[in-house]
Amino acid sequence: MKLRSITCFIPSPLEDNSIEAAGAFAATARKAYESAGFIVQTVRLATSPFAGWFPRVESQNAMTLAHELEQAAKVNGFEYLSLGPALPEELHSFERIPELLAATQNVFFSGLMTTDGGGVSLPAVRLCAAIIHKAASLSPDGFTNLRFAALANVSAGTPFFPAAYHGGGKPAFALATEAADLAVQAFQAGASSLSEARDGFVESLQLHAGLLEETATALERDLGFCYGGIDFSPAPFPDDAISLGAAIEWLGSPALGLHGSLAAAAVLAEAIDRAQFRKAGFNGLMLPVLEDSRLAQRAAEGTLSIKDLLLYSAVCGAGLDTVPLPGDISADQLAGILLDVAVLAQRLDKPLTARLMPVPGKSVGDRTDFKFAYFANSRVLPVHAGTLTRSLAGDEVFYIHRRERH
Repeated sequence: MKLRSITCFIPSPLEDNSIEAAGAFAATARKAYESAGFIVQTVRLATSPFAGWFPRVESQNAMTLAHELEQAAKVNGFEYLSLGPALPEELHSFERIPELLAATQNVFFSGLMTTDGGGVSLPAVRLCAAIIHKAASLSPDGFTNLRFAALANVSAGTPFFPAAYHGGGKPAFALATEAADLAVQAFQAGASSLSEARDGFVESLQLHAGLLEETATALERDLGFCYGGIDFSPAPFPDDAISLGAAIEWLGSPALGLHGSLAAAAVLAEAIDRAQFRKAGFNGLMLPVLEDSRLAQRAAEGTLSIKDLLLYSAVCGAGLDTVPLPGDISADQLAGILLDVAVLAQRLDKPLTARLMPVPGKSVGDRTDFKFAYFANSRVLPVHAGTLTRSLAGDEVFYIHRRERH
C-alpha cells in the first residue's frame, strides 16, 4: 500500500502566505509518513471553489493568474493543484475552465452538476459536457481531460483529484491511498469462504488505517492543520498486483464485466464500510479504466462496457473514471452520460464523478496510445447515447428524492 496523496486544503490561494504555509505543512507531513514506512507518491493542494475568489478579469489575465498559482504551488512542493469546482449557482464559472486548463499543465478543475437536497442542474450537466468536448481538443491525445471531472453529490474534503476542494474554514489535510494491492493480497490468500476473504480485507484496511491515523493525529496536534480523514478507495496502478479488476476476479468473477462482477464489487465496497477509521471522500471502489491493468484488458476485449461501470457505481465506486471515448463524440452525447451519473448519485445519495476522455482521431475499437506511467492502454469504448430532448433538455434544477425503504 502507498499513499497516493497527502492533500492539503486551503480557503484561497490569494491569501497572504497560504500556499507557503500549506507547503511547509506538506513537507513535514511527507517526512513523517516516510519515517513511518509509507511511500508518499505526491503532495497536492486544493482550494475552495474558484468562483468564490477568482477575480472576474479578462481571459489573458485569468490565464496568467492560473499559471502563477501553478508555479507557486510547485515552488512550495506541490505536484498538483486543484482550484475546485465550478458551481451550478455560478454558471459563468464553467465557461472559464477550458482556457484555464489550456494555460496550465498540473492544475485540476471540476464542475458540480448537483445541488444540496437532491437537485440536478440540467444547465450544469450540459456545461460539464461542453468542457469535456472542448478540452479533448487541447492536446493531440485528449490527455487534458485527465484534469477535469464532472462531480455529483461530492462533498468538500475529498483528497482524490480532480474532485478535491475545500469547504471553507481552517486549513486541513486528508489522505488518499493506492491500496488495491491490499484487496488482491486478501483474496489471493486462499480463504475458505466469502466472509473469511472479506474479513481478511477489513483487517488489513484497519491495520494500515491505524498506522496512518497515528501520524495524522500527531500532525494535527503539532501543526494545526485539521485532519479530515482517509479515503481508502483502493486506487489501482497499471499492474495486476495492484489491480481492483484482478481483486474482483480473485474473489470469483470469471472476468470483470461478466455477471457476478457486481456482487464482487459490492462485497469489496461493503468491506470498506465495515473498516473503522475516520473517513473522507468516496471510500468506495475506483474503477478507472486506463489506470488499472485488468480493467484496461477487459475493456479492450469488449467484456467491460460503460454501462457495466455505471451499474457497478450503484453498489460501490466513484463513477466513471478515465474512460476512453471516440474522438468524434458530441457534447450532446456526453451530456446524456453525465446526466445518468448525476441522477444516480442523487437518488442513491452517494458521491460519483465522471472523468471522460474522448481521444481525437480515434474510433470505437481503436487502441489508445497514451504515454503516461499511471495508464494502461486499452481500446476506445462504444457509446450508446444520443441528444437529450423534451424535458431532459430543459434549463431547470430538478430534484430527486433519495429512496427510502418503507
